[in-house]
Amino acid sequence: MTANPQSFKGARVLVTGHTGFKGAWLSAWLIAAEAAVAGLALAPESDRPNLFADLDLDRRMRSTIGDIRDFEVVRGCLAETAPELIFHLAAQPLVRRSYADPVETFATNIIGTAHVLEAARLQPSVRAVVCVTSDKCYDNREWVYSYRETDPLGGKDPYSASKAAAELVARCYGETLYRGDRRVLLATARGGNVIGGGDWAEDRLVPDLARAVAAAQPLVLRNPLAVRPWQHVLDLIHGYCVLGSRLLAGDATAEGAWNFGPRPENEVTVRELVDRLVRAWDGGCTIDIRVEPSALSESHYLKLDIAKSQALLGWHPRLGLDETLEMTAAWYRAYLTEPAAAGLMQQQLAGYLAAIGSPG
Repeated sequence: MTANPQSFKGARVLVTGHTGFKGAWLSAWLIAAEAAVAGLALAPESDRPNLFADLDLDRRMRSTIGDIRDFEVVRGCLAETAPELIFHLAAQPLVRRSYADPVETFATNIIGTAHVLEAARLQPSVRAVVCVTSDKCYDNREWVYSYRETDPLGGKDPYSASKAAAELVARCYGETLYRGDRRVLLATARGGNVIGGGDWAEDRLVPDLARAVAAAQPLVLRNPLAVRPWQHVLDLIHGYCVLGSRLLAGDATAEGAWNFGPRPENEVTVRELVDRLVRAWDGGCTIDIRVEPSALSESHYLKLDIAKSQALLGWHPRLGLDETLEMTAAWYRAYLTEPAAAGLMQQQLAGYLAAIGSPG
């Protein structure tokens, strides 16, 4: 089954990380579902475009600017907004930045997660939490088959290690600390490499390509043969919402860890993704591609097994790679022509919601 159309109508939902790429898409989805949406996150970076500002989300939802590394800020936000459901997305999300500042990464992704989960435990209104981690939480053995939710956690780089640790923190809360007089249902969601319009983060493939096209500069690839599970942000947000709606309805079978990855056809190398995205750019665009290998440790193969989510949640990825790339290229092409995100994003969101039959 998919999420009930009325799952979020009138529900009080808090999104941590709402000023980021995925958080902004999720917030827009929940607003469309008529939820009472609040957010807690750092201020969006001012040196680049950001979807939060483009969508005017500061006006359309209750936004708190604060750092999840500060427990009193987190607890105060929950006390003021009294959420029933929390989607915890706030994180330090960049692998290369985790090498430059591992302590910041550990503090945000591990201690910050503990702060959110502890504040939820102390806040009587909270009934359910979806804790978003990453496909990189797995102990990557560089094998060619897909990782299941029961595979060991681990991580060689600081980012991956922090996400594995966040999973362990969530498991502790879900299996022990949330089992008191007031049970809070908790699940973790592990997604693939997410792409789609509105991502302007540093050192990410699609934003780097868009910036290279805009500036007529070369695109530098550091690991062109790496295979990743590329998926459109809407497919992943749909997974979050199906999971959240089940938890909010009191369905304890939805607790635990869940993979939300793409179709097998979407699992291609970095270089193939770039080549196909360039071709999707309205008949193609001209760009110089250079390879500069990085000395930093990064996985080569990484794929997700989504059989559990398909069988037990009724969720499945709807967008193949061609449609994913067409939607992504169309968004950036339109934005670089006339910087305005709201119209095209709402069009893509509405089209996706129509395809699945509901915003819930």
